[in-house]
This record gives sequence, C-alpha cells and structure tokens, in this order.
Amino acid sequence: MIFREATVADIKEMHLTRMSVKENRLSNPSIIREVDYINFLTLDGKGWVCESDGSILGLSIIDTKRNNIWGLFVHPDHERKGIGRKLFTIMIDWHFNQKQNTLWLGTAPNTRAAEFYRKAGWKEIGLQQNGEIKFELAYEDWKKNRSD
Repeated sequence: MIFREATVADIKEMHLTRMSVKENRLSNPSIIREVDYINFLTLDGKGWVCESDGSILGLSIIDTKRNNIWGLFVHPDHERKGIGRKLFTIMIDWHFNQKQNTLWLGTAPNTRAAEFYRKAGWKEIGLQQNGEIKFELAYEDWKKNRSD
C-alpha cells in the first residue's frame, strides 16, 4: 500500500471509493461532482489516497479555506486495516503543521466514524441542521494527543 498526495487523475477512483461506503452514505450521490474534487485538490484544499495495485482503497480531503474535513473514506473491502487512521494522521498533521486553526467536521450519529473521532480527541460541540454531529479539534488538543 502506498500513501500519497491525491491528484486530479485520482478523482474517478476516489469517487468510486466514496460511493462504496456503508456508513455516511450520500442520500443523493449527484450532490458531489467532479468539480468539487477538482476544487479541493487544486484550490481550496488538499487530499491524500491509499493506493494498491492501481486502486484507491481510501481517501482523505481537507477544505483549507473552511478548516473542515471534507472527507475520510475507506472502501468497505479494506476497512479495519489502519488505512483510515493513517490517512487521518497524514491530513491532520499536515493541517496543523501549516496553521493552528481549529478543524471541524460533521458525521452521522451512532456510526463508527463518530466513535473514531471521539477516540481521536475531537470534541462534540452539537448537532448541525442536517442532524450530523459537529466535532472540533483545536491545535492544542492535536498537539497534546499526537504521538511523536
């Protein structure tokens, strides 16, 4: 497995992985368009992938303008292998090594993702209008919890 920065050439495979997830599924898959990926990979964010044999097994994307985790997804066939944790660590470390702005994200309640973020030190700060839990991670909490 190779972990590397995502490129525009990865978008098709990234989207297939995003659409394959069993939790946090999109109610309307057309809500995410190719232009959204392009924007986050070239202008307003940064992304990483885990690749093996030409297939994207997982992806992470951060929205640097809004200090938001736009996505962290692992293909269901490759869950529980540490891919999500590694992509998460790469993304969060990159962000806090660039700036100290608090990060936020939303995820569905009662999911493995929500538990993952709690265990990673993110603070639950309420519910969003769409019913997702809103989490935040401050620079100080990242610094305290990281394992260097």
